[in-house]
Amino acid sequence: MTNTFVILLAISGFLTGLAAADWNILNQKKKYGLDITLKNYCESWRMNVELNNIQGFEVVPQECVGYIGKYMTGTQYKVDSQGTIDECTVYLSTSCNLKKDGKDAWIFDIDDTLLSTVPYYKKHQYGGEKLNLTALEEWMSSGKAPALDHSLRLFKDLRGRGVHIILVSSRREKLRSATIDNLVNAGYYGWTNLILRNPNDECKSVQKYKAEVRNQLTGSGYRIWGILGDQWSSIQGYPSASRVFKLPNSLYYTG
Repeated sequence: MTNTFVILLAISGFLTGLAAADWNILNQKKKYGLDITLKNYCESWRMNVELNNIQGFEVVPQECVGYIGKYMTGTQYKVDSQGTIDECTVYLSTSCNLKKDGKDAWIFDIDDTLLSTVPYYKKHQYGGEKLNLTALEEWMSSGKAPALDHSLRLFKDLRGRGVHIILVSSRREKLRSATIDNLVNAGYYGWTNLILRNPNDECKSVQKYKAEVRNQLTGSGYRIWGILGDQWSSIQGYPSASRVFKLPNSLYYTG
């Protein structure tokens, strides 16, 4: 009798766990009467991250790790990113009345905007693991982050137009030397300013910190024609720019 009870309890636990594991897919399929596949679900999750509907997530859903990894290392990510850069170029060519008086400026984020952290996240389940800041900063200190070619082309275009390039990153000040070396080795040079978080900024949200930096820049007379970032926290807040552009990134969320 005892053995039978244990077996029934084990089966019940297994079925409960299975139901919980399949909740995202099977329950949605039954609820909406749609033929939803895992790919459909994960693409919907990714899209809602990009639309800023999903906020504050700590990890990529385990069932979507493979999908996100394929996206971030595949052709579609490159096409989507290049599409963003193409729009930046169209805007620069048609809508920016550059004054060329030393006050025209453009702001770039760094991580997953100029430099890719995908090699790091590849070793950490493409965002399926909770962030270990110490490990990430150790990797950043190695200066091995590759350039994002599409962003490098825009960087060079802006530099050629005489626009002041200002890099505003949530990286901490202690990473300055490694960041400069990495940027230069990846092909980025000729920027006007590199702004990193000092200890007084670390208690602030990224959005608040970056908005305060922009306030200082506009107070100094800069006209910020554009911002390019991969996180909403890099492009939201006041003051903003004449236009903001967001690159895709569903590996992590920074608020």
